[in-house]
Amino acid sequence: MKPGTRILFFTTEDWYFCSHRLPIARAARDAGAQVHVVTRVTKHGEAIRAEGFVLHPLRTMRRRSSSPVREAATVAELTAIYLSVRPDLVHHVALKPVVYGSLAARLARVPAVVNALAGMGYLFTDDPEKQAAAWSRVAIRGVFRTVLRLPNAVVLFQNPDDRAVLTDAGVVALEQTAIIRGSGVDMTEFESAPEPQGVPLIIFGGRMLRQKGVGELHEAARLLRDRGVSCRVALVGDPDPDNPASISEETLRGWAESGALEYWGRRSDMPAILRDAHIACLPSYREGLPKFLLEAASCGRPIVTTDTPGCREICIDGENGFLVPLFDPKSLADRLQTLVEDESLRRRMGAAGRALVERAFSAEAVAARTMELYDRLLERGRA
Repeated sequence: MKPGTRILFFTTEDWYFCSHRLPIARAARDAGAQVHVVTRVTKHGEAIRAEGFVLHPLRTMRRRSSSPVREAATVAELTAIYLSVRPDLVHHVALKPVVYGSLAARLARVPAVVNALAGMGYLFTDDPEKQAAAWSRVAIRGVFRTVLRLPNAVVLFQNPDDRAVLTDAGVVALEQTAIIRGSGVDMTEFESAPEPQGVPLIIFGGRMLRQKGVGELHEAARLLRDRGVSCRVALVGDPDPDNPASISEETLRGWAESGALEYWGRRSDMPAILRDAHIACLPSYREGLPKFLLEAASCGRPIVTTDTPGCREICIDGENGFLVPLFDPKSLADRLQTLVEDESLRRRMGAAGRALVERAFSAEAVAARTMELYDRLLERGRA
């Protein structure tokens, strides 16, 4: 990468950029790039600026907005930023940034574009409660056919299942895609440690969304309690009111008061939480590649998750954890109980998970593969 190359990242929220894209932005900066970040700023603006990045607060976009006027204003604001920065490459992350950022990139004639779909989002999860929204998937595919076909662009996926959704439908050509598995994990921050003594603690980490399987985990926790299994189940994270699948704070606190599980809310000390845990659980309906499970495996904790796109990338059934069917609290409870009652199995699976992260999912490995992708696109853009 040539010194002074301008790389621009566009994500919907500043917290997401910091939690999922910071290592890649640092790698670009350390390679000599001038890094710009476009996002909605709430609490992490100073942290982004402290990295030496140029921050462009996005003032018009709201994730849940469907107002044509607001959406048009967002594209106009983005286009103005792109014309001002004149980036050599833009990296869009998630559905709205991919769509709106691609439109702005076309208008601003950006030479190289990475459209990263870090999971297929709410519309593409296999949620039986929203099958009536299937028409929206057709509409989204139609929009993608229009915006993704830029001259020097790559659609970046985190797992092959998500890529197949769009390539099989003819939305994007296979040769215009790439797979880089996950956002990477800092293995020095999320280091392996012996599990603590005491009652086994099962941790769920993530936003409190129906599509993350929080409801199924609550049901599984009730089953474990009713069976007399000695364990604790804790939910770590907070609701996301901008997401239609968000579970309310009132519901979560009601579950906690019932005694089946604990609700801890949002925490910033996940490495310490995982060191105090015995098992990590994420019964999600669909993921890109869940960072929480990467972090748990890096800490040497066995995982229980669903046999769904993204989740099965980090869980090898029977080796570093268990895969369970979707929408099946009983199977979830059964597998959790197996691990709760077998300390030696937890240790074996935890060690296997740490080795898997070291082989394929470290932050350094993911950043290196991303820099290689940037270099290919930048070279093409200069040709």
